[in-house]
Amino acid sequence: MTRPARQAQDGAGLRDDLPNTLPRPDGELAQLEDVWRTGCGWRFFASVNNTNIGLLYIGTALLFFVLAGVLGLLMRVQLAVPDNGFLGPGTYNQVFTMHGSVMMFLFAIPIVEAIAVYLLPNMLGARDLPFPRLSAYAFWAYAIGGLAFFCTLFAGLAPDGGWFMYPPLTGIKYSPGLNADFWLLGIGFIEISAIAGAIELIVGILFTRAPGMTLGRMPVYAWTMLVVGVMIVFAFPAVIAGTALLELERAFDWPFFIAERGGDPLLWQHLFWFFGHPEVYIIFLPAAGMVSTMVPTLAGTPLVARRAIIAALVGVGVFSFGLWAHHMFTAGLGTLEMSFVAAASMAVAVPTAIQVFAWIATLWKGRVAANAPTLFLLGFMAIFVLGGLTGVMVAVIPFDWQVHDTYFVVAHFHYVLIGGMVFPVFAALYYWLPLVNGNRLSEPLARWIFGLMFTGFNVAFFPMHITGLLGMPRRVYTYAADLGWNGLNLLSTVGAFVFALGVLLFAWDAWRTLRRPARPVGNPWNASTLEWLPSEDYGNRSIPRIASANPLWDSPALAQEVEAGAHYLPRTATGARETLATSPLAATPRYVLVLPGDSWLPLVAAAGTAAFFLLLTVKLTVLAWLSGIVAVAAVLVWMWESDRANDHADVAIGKDERVPVGAGGRASHAWWATMVMLVVDLSIFACFAFAYVHVTMRLEICPPPGAALPPPRQALAAAGLLVLGSALVWMAGRAVGRARLPWLALAALACVLGAFALDAGGLAAARLDPSASAWGAAVAAMAAYQGLHVATLLVLAPYLALRAWRGLLGARSRATLDTIALVWHATTLQGIAGMLVVRLVPLLMEGP
Repeated sequence: MTRPARQAQDGAGLRDDLPNTLPRPDGELAQLEDVWRTGCGWRFFASVNNTNIGLLYIGTALLFFVLAGVLGLLMRVQLAVPDNGFLGPGTYNQVFTMHGSVMMFLFAIPIVEAIAVYLLPNMLGARDLPFPRLSAYAFWAYAIGGLAFFCTLFAGLAPDGGWFMYPPLTGIKYSPGLNADFWLLGIGFIEISAIAGAIELIVGILFTRAPGMTLGRMPVYAWTMLVVGVMIVFAFPAVIAGTALLELERAFDWPFFIAERGGDPLLWQHLFWFFGHPEVYIIFLPAAGMVSTMVPTLAGTPLVARRAIIAALVGVGVFSFGLWAHHMFTAGLGTLEMSFVAAASMAVAVPTAIQVFAWIATLWKGRVAANAPTLFLLGFMAIFVLGGLTGVMVAVIPFDWQVHDTYFVVAHFHYVLIGGMVFPVFAALYYWLPLVNGNRLSEPLARWIFGLMFTGFNVAFFPMHITGLLGMPRRVYTYAADLGWNGLNLLSTVGAFVFALGVLLFAWDAWRTLRRPARPVGNPWNASTLEWLPSEDYGNRSIPRIASANPLWDSPALAQEVEAGAHYLPRTATGARETLATSPLAATPRYVLVLPGDSWLPLVAAAGTAAFFLLLTVKLTVLAWLSGIVAVAAVLVWMWESDRANDHADVAIGKDERVPVGAGGRASHAWWATMVMLVVDLSIFACFAFAYVHVTMRLEICPPPGAALPPPRQALAAAGLLVLGSALVWMAGRAVGRARLPWLALAALACVLGAFALDAGGLAAARLDPSASAWGAAVAAMAAYQGLHVATLLVLAPYLALRAWRGLLGARSRATLDTIALVWHATTLQGIAGMLVVRLVPLLMEGP
């Protein structure tokens, strides 16, 4: 499977006065094509090209959309008439839990990342994003794990506690089977996949933009995905921490959420909704970015208030983290705190409204054609605005008390999520599908499809506002015939099937269009963004220099110049896959970034990761750990191949410029990717610390009776060893090429192991029992998380030493050393912070 056929360009039509126009020898183009060629047959699945991975990603996400939709139809059949026996209560609970979980975790978030992985390399003018194997790993982990998770339905093991999994219902007492464990472990590693994708997007957007594409000229869609990537980095750790704590409670009886032993079920709600409410905007903002990209093209005029829209995107991202308690107005929290959350819930409508008014102004200013993308965008605006209005309604605390857990809320979030994300995604599919093989979807069929989907959606979900106001609660599998809900529920069921018919008709049209012979892509919408430049597996023939925010409008000859090789990297400078790394602000060329080629390693690592979590869920511990070892081994081999010295000090990149090949330290993309990963890591630790503080504040005496901590001198000794280990790693960073480097790394490892042994031994000597109280469990969880880092260093330190002994660490190949050093220092910082939190919080509670 390859990129679409390159747009035909007539060489005779090129301008003769192009500056720095480079010749286009057939040998150079053949070499470029050979280096980037995608394998055929089974070898295609070893592809790591982000364009290919993006297509697989989009297809898999749409499959989950259809599967979740089928589950939704089953629910609507059950609720169509009162006292229905189509689904039993247990089956209905599994179906409704899987419907929500698949829609939120396996469709909504993956589809926005998938479209970004596909579009952004060409939209940024890059050959590829900087970590194509990471993108491949993220996709395969998601696809394999997601399909296995969905198949639990057919074994009666699907989760049945709701997609939000509130304890104590999902604790071992009330959910003793494996159903909840599949959700906790399955969703946990799927979120890890999403974080891997976010790291790729953040670093790619900041460091691989075309020269001249300053932040001010960067497409709004790229701005959106940058904001969303940062939001994922800070929001998703909360659900990873929450699922880990609940699984520890279920597996080892550590009572984080059991009130009788000092736990608190509200702790889960805090962690879950700190992820869950930003997630709503993580889903909406990419759709808004796509709308901001499509609307100017369809209107034929530049986007109105472009800078205000970008500021609004950032504002929505910031506001979203202050709204998690928006979902907890009925949980009994303080009135003052809830008032602030209510105010923030209303205020977030302001930056959202700025975007909507800017889109309307752009459409008003231009000349809009009534084509398929336009229809879906207009439908999106109508539905989403209504969803936003009901969102402001439920932000009013007294009103929320009345409609909380009723079908009014079901109607509200479907208007926001389907209106705010699904309709823009369908507009995007109509708009960007020509990039795949040059063919557009049918316009006459699009009118029928839009009519069915728009009408079906409103018929299905608008009546739910009324059923909610009439008192119909959520999550009930049936209802009595004398409650006044019969006709409204039947109407909603009819609307759901009409909507599904529209989706089915779209699927048939898409299948028919993709089977057509490929044709030149061209620029069918006369768009202004770079993804419409002629491209192949290697992206553009040359990487363009950008001088405006609408390059294809302001530079009509740009496509011809790029295809003629008149810009940067018209040939492979090193004989490998490459793109150009630029500075994060001004996008000036920094270095040639050598990219890895196709490999089976991401697929093997992803399969091993998925198998580890899933086999661990069904208690096949030995097989699970063998799968985990396979995954780690694949990642290590992948890392071993990535950090290689090159034979090029600097190379010509075109336009009479030369830059080095690769970079080290803070100039390296790998260094920044590690920093983003460590922000995720420290955010997870912060969630564990929050859990400790939360359960500690519920105690009258801390530590609780029967619990104790090791003496302070033991903690000081452990902290000293951690600091010594980091100092040794710092010394190793200044001993590159010298024989003492591997010994410094191993000595540092000994210090870390000694520190952990002191800490863990002290807790054991103090007879801390994690199952006796939530406080003890919280202390043990923080210690276990530090232990996970120690285990990671136990792998990385010998790996670093082995590379040094093999002579693979040098001044121009030290990315392994630099990134491991960052992980090491973060482990030290986290270990000391954990000791301080555990010991200082009880002292602060005692007061003066």
